[in-house]
Amino acid sequence: GDIVKVTPSSKVVGDLAQFMVNNKLSEQDVLDKASDLSFPSSVIEYLQGYLGEPTGGFPEPFRHKALRAKSSERKDLEDAGAIFGRPGASLPSLDMDALKDSLIEKYGSGISDGDVLSAALYPKVFEDFQLAKQKFGEVSNIPTPQFLAGMDNNESVTIELEQGKRVPITLLGVGKTNEDGKCQVFFEYNGMPRSIMVTDEQAQENIISNKKATNEVGSIGAPMPGLLSEVSVKPGDTVAKGDALFALSAMKMETSVPSPVDGVVKEVALPAGSQVATGDLIVEIEKA
Repeated sequence: GDIVKVTPSSKVVGDLAQFMVNNKLSEQDVLDKASDLSFPSSVIEYLQGYLGEPTGGFPEPFRHKALRAKSSERKDLEDAGAIFGRPGASLPSLDMDALKDSLIEKYGSGISDGDVLSAALYPKVFEDFQLAKQKFGEVSNIPTPQFLAGMDNNESVTIELEQGKRVPITLLGVGKTNEDGKCQVFFEYNGMPRSIMVTDEQAQENIISNKKATNEVGSIGAPMPGLLSEVSVKPGDTVAKGDALFALSAMKMETSVPSPVDGVVKEVALPAGSQVATGDLIVEIEKA
């Protein structure tokens, strides 16, 4: 049950640090408000025992408050999703062949045994990777500097599409961003002039102007900037305090936001897939 010393426990530390900085929280704030804060998923899973149990146990009352358990008693913690002992000992068996078949059905025939292992160990990361491949195609053959930083005007790069097939690409220029947040990119592909419309991500961020959450207890906003990856409720749904409302993703950090009150969902202000800023209204609940 000993916790792994580096990854993934280092991710828990990093996620909590980002969360505290984004929300301007001190150490005392975290301890005092533990039962009301929407901690990153990695922090919650750590406190649930997914990485094992630290020597001397977890800090109380912080643990049971963060997990929204009734108390630090074992039964109450288990009701809040906590596990005890070595995490792997209670894992159910996994049919790797069945998993591979389901991945092939979902993503096509190019699924290797390594892909199956990745999907088993990191299902969300693997899914995001596959969705990115579907959206952008194969990008592994783009040189690292150009992939990370982009290209300057009149800069050229050679891409190897397959063994023995290499094509030169030269960036000629980038047009002005239009009102839809898109710009025209001009380039030469294997000596032939081409142009495509590309989303200007920075401009998209600048034009976002979402309604803000208020100080009312049923007005639930985004606790940090990022992607609204999931919305679990719809108008008219009855929710209890602690029920999951939506999830945010930013810098590989997932945060699930629960309802702070019992009530009925009055409004879902933004759909899944939206980019949000801290404080943007996501869900409004009419308190019971």
